[in-house]
Amino acid sequence: MESRRVTKTLEDQWMVEHQVREIYDFFYSIPPNSHLELQRDKHFDYLTRGLRKLGPSFSVLDANRPWLCYWILHSIALLGESIDAKLENDAIDFLSRCQDKDGGYGGGPGQMPHLATTYAAVNSLITLGCPKALSSINREKLYAFLLRMKDTSGGFRMHDGGEVDVRACYTAISVASILKIVDDELINGVGNYILSCQTYEGGIAGEPGSEAHGGYTFCGLAAMILINETNRLDLPRLIDWVVFRQGVEGGFQGRTNKLVDGCYSFWQGAVAFLIQRLKSIVHEQLGLSNELSTESADDSSESELSDEEEHLEGTSSHVQKTCPLRQEGQENASDPTKIADTGYDFVNRRIAMRPVFDSFYLQQYVLLCSQIDGGFRDKPGKGRDHYHTCYCLSGLSIAQYSWTNEADAPPLPKDVFGPYSQNLLEQIHPLYNVVLDRYYEARRFFSCL
Repeated sequence: MESRRVTKTLEDQWMVEHQVREIYDFFYSIPPNSHLELQRDKHFDYLTRGLRKLGPSFSVLDANRPWLCYWILHSIALLGESIDAKLENDAIDFLSRCQDKDGGYGGGPGQMPHLATTYAAVNSLITLGCPKALSSINREKLYAFLLRMKDTSGGFRMHDGGEVDVRACYTAISVASILKIVDDELINGVGNYILSCQTYEGGIAGEPGSEAHGGYTFCGLAAMILINETNRLDLPRLIDWVVFRQGVEGGFQGRTNKLVDGCYSFWQGAVAFLIQRLKSIVHEQLGLSNELSTESADDSSESELSDEEEHLEGTSSHVQKTCPLRQEGQENASDPTKIADTGYDFVNRRIAMRPVFDSFYLQQYVLLCSQIDGGFRDKPGKGRDHYHTCYCLSGLSIAQYSWTNEADAPPLPKDVFGPYSQNLLEQIHPLYNVVLDRYYEARRFFSCL
């Protein structure tokens, strides 16, 4: 019998599994009443220090400064904390200097506008939430910038002369949606482009012909939801792909045969969370009844699944072949008169479907393996950074609220890993990744303009 070839990838996987097992074994060897707590004070201290001053090593991120603002401010908001008035004003003034005179935000003052840093800047200002922050956004010129980035393929370019990809589609549509400037001209052809990026695996790639990836899958799915064209995606195959990205460690990997990474707690976890709110579309594609199960998300986790949910959890290529999917050449299905408040309508849908991932196991990975003394990391053996702190906390929030069946409803204590009052985070809007309360404030503000 031919022996199995041991590759570097396999060796790395074994090493991560060994490190994670040691952490879990230690945790479960301590007394049952010893709980792992979210280190709120240490995280807040780490984040506020980063907002005030960063060391010389951060110079490599000079073109990503609005991202640093977003990662830090969003993490602070998730913890339910706020910054002092001086820091708030400094952040608003800095982001205003990143705003280009012709619309959009650059990576720093004087830098060319870019869709990624525009998304980060807008989300940062919405997270700050005060009228000064929200009114600093020039929506008219930002809309003109978005139109300039529109590509003949239907997608968007990241910047003048830049790449066209799913990330650009999402950041453009997300910003337009949350600022209430989305229209038919912006969304025209976006669905066709994203559809061309869904791979044979079921996930979504950055561009046609590339490999399915967790970050791009979130971007593609969220954008399709915001333009009301989700039914065009092959959702059963997408579910197949994402549920197999949760590894034995409890966290998610970003691509097939890659290592677990704490940031995918959000990128993949949010995809799974969005799927919960797409039950009717998924059931239509599976040929199942659209009647909701009488089982509530508040019921015991040990209660039995409905027949429909068992069928859904068992989605496979066999089911895929027999279910009615999108028709070839389907035209753009969005209606501009109905997309202005898609984000609000979506987040207020009742969830009548159990999570398609192990939410408790994901929380365990984030808190035991990614959390360190102030900040979060990719995996054991790695260092902390603001990016992973942001997306580990975002994924932790997603996991905690995945069993709630209504917007603004707090999770039950049994659905939160560790001490409830210490570990419970603020709820986020899963399409934009901003704290839900800040989203509502921004919606009210921009609805009055």
